Amino acid sequence: MDHEDEALRRYLDGRLAVGHLEARLRRETPGGEPIFDWQAGALHLENASVTRFCLRWALRLSGLYTRGRRNTRALQIREHRLAMSGLPASMRGFRLLQISDPHIDIDADFPAYLAQQLRGLSWDACVITGDIRYKTNGNARPAMAGLEHMLEALDGPVYAILGNHDSIRMVPSMEALGVRVLLNEGVVLGDGNGSGVWLAGVDDPHYYRQDDVRRALRERPDTMPVLLLAHSPEAYGEALAAGVDAMLCGHTHGGQIRLPGGIPLVTNADCPRDLKSGAWQWQALTGYTSVGAGSSVLDVRYNCPPEVVIHYLEDSL
Repeated sequence: MDHEDEALRRYLDGRLAVGHLEARLRRETPGGEPIFDWQAGALHLENASVTRFCLRWALRLSGLYTRGRRNTRALQIREHRLAMSGLPASMRGFRLLQISDPHIDIDADFPAYLAQQLRGLSWDACVITGDIRYKTNGNARPAMAGLEHMLEALDGPVYAILGNHDSIRMVPSMEALGVRVLLNEGVVLGDGNGSGVWLAGVDDPHYYRQDDVRRALRERPDTMPVLLLAHSPEAYGEALAAGVDAMLCGHTHGGQIRLPGGIPLVTNADCPRDLKSGAWQWQALTGYTSVGAGSSVLDVRYNCPPEVVIHYLEDSL
């Protein structure tokens, strides 16, 4: 490790499991996410610059590119009732603002646009479910500047997890801005006197695969219901096995580009189709997968408008 990473080790001392930081930094290669991921045995053509170039020009030639870019600025403010088993009476109606996949540095104008849309919303706590930045490697300062701009519109506690685009090296800067990053950790939402909700957050389960739900629950007060933040719904199996009550995630963008009728071309998540966007139920686990506030690979959306979601917590009777 160089001096910067040694400082990061000291900053995160006591918060991570043995080997977590080293494993993540090994995956944070200078070239970003690979086209072929040997560890996962997966091919990702979307990571090739030539793929992006060809897609962008195909859209330009078809006359659809401008419309697709305009669609990325049609943010929807959705409301959703999130049912949790055993929710304390004091937490019923608690409003949780979810911002997922903002990819805030996709262009210079986007942070101001997103901040304008967020300003004035009413909520009690905010969660950012990963992919704060657009690039997957290199200088994160543009993303941190964009995040700071976005946070100016958020008046209240903000919690976040890391996505597959995010570097663990971003954590000190994020927390210096007042965002509590959950790295297989948890905190109490509510008064903390046994009547709150355990908000757990895991590291990215898609590319970095450093998620550990059980570690995120290890300090949970007995019987307190659990709301899990995971960047990708791919963590659903571990969440169900650990007794998580509800889960919020993103990553899929809902496909971002959908055919008429809402059929996504790509979702890039190894999980059941029903878990890839919107509200879902998987056995005893309740969840919501946001289609995201931003865009990735290409700065376009079709038949899949961006969103932020205000979840109203309620008891599942």
